[in-house]
Amino acid sequence: MRGQAYTLESVIAAVLIVTSLVFALQVTAVTPLSASTSNQHIENQQRASAAGVLTAAEEAGVLKDAVLYWNDTAAEFDEAERRIYYTNGEPPNEFGNITDRSFGGRGLAVNVVLYPGGDNGPVPMVYRGEPSDNAVSASRTVVLFDDDNLTAPGHESTTVKNAATYGEYIPEDTGNSGSVYNVVRVEVVVWRM
Repeated sequence: MRGQAYTLESVIAAVLIVTSLVFALQVTAVTPLSASTSNQHIENQQRASAAGVLTAAEEAGVLKDAVLYWNDTAAEFDEAERRIYYTNGEPPNEFGNITDRSFGGRGLAVNVVLYPGGDNGPVPMVYRGEPSDNAVSASRTVVLFDDDNLTAPGHESTTVKNAATYGEYIPEDTGNSGSVYNVVRVEVVVWRM
């Protein structure tokens, strides 16, 4: 009789455990965007790629040129599709080429946002929409001087200090001393579409 009681007790315990597991699996939803170590690995790779883009652009001397790629007549980044910033592609300069080679055709969206010093808010250079929750970013700082020239074709002889419209987009930071116009943080934000 005792053996039968122990057997019945173990069968009931096993049924309870299996029922608990089935209930727990039905309550939790596992989706392709659920947190996992593979998603974290992908985000780490994207963060490293964003940092690599900024490092490559900085070492090639084209990061600052991209910040200065301003069409002073049109009051926008040069060839920005009737907007101040780029929405349909990367900037038509070497920084844009580096960004496109790193992220183009991989199902990734990229925003490039400039954060001027002082009390100025974020300024988009490339805007592809609102980043998702799994977005990653990397940033570098660029120092602009009063005598730095714009780099857009036809505007290379205009300095940032004397430009008619650049100051509306990247205003002069009056808190800087000497010949520093502004210190701009360039941030690349990447996420899966």
